[in-house]
Amino acid sequence: MSSDLNRSDLPEIATDDHPDRRRRRLIANRAFGALKAQHNAERGLVEAAADSLNDLASSTPFLLLHLAWFVIWIPWNLGWLGFEPFDPFPFGLLTMVVSLEAIFLSIFVLMAQKRESAIAELREELALQVNLRIEEESTKTLQLVAGLYTRLGHRVAEDPELADMMQPLDVAGLERALAAQIAEAAAKRRGGLKQPPRAKAG
Repeated sequence: MSSDLNRSDLPEIATDDHPDRRRRRLIANRAFGALKAQHNAERGLVEAAADSLNDLASSTPFLLLHLAWFVIWIPWNLGWLGFEPFDPFPFGLLTMVVSLEAIFLSIFVLMAQKRESAIAELREELALQVNLRIEEESTKTLQLVAGLYTRLGHRVAEDPELADMMQPLDVAGLERALAAQIAEAAAKRRGGLKQPPRAKAG
């Protein structure tokens, strides 16, 4: 290595101690951990009730309660327990109550799933932005290393993969290529379904 190489000839390299970079990473880490907590804090009364009912409906006591309810209700109204039936077969009242319960539970489950899906989409978008930022930093690092290597009097090898990695990521191009691959696979699948069965050789 040449000893008369001046420090001024070297490009400035941003370190991890840069305030803006540390601030971005801190914001990303906090965002990942705080998304669900923020959404939970912003829940309305109905959403909080939906979450509570979902927790209750997915519990073992809820299952045991319904099991005991049906075990008592059906034999009672069939006359097996010696009591006067109040909801004789085919148990119209029981059917109505269970149907209403199923409707409301389904609505509450869908509400909770919609909120969880919104949180998951935010996390995916945040992860995408973080990954894109990491890719930009990696590309910049490669460019800086290549520049240092050249300034030290060495020649960067003619490597097509390295040259490609040193270029900025073409997100739109990747999206178009992926969409084309998906469309091509779907067309092949549809074409395979439409092909008539081959006749057996005589």
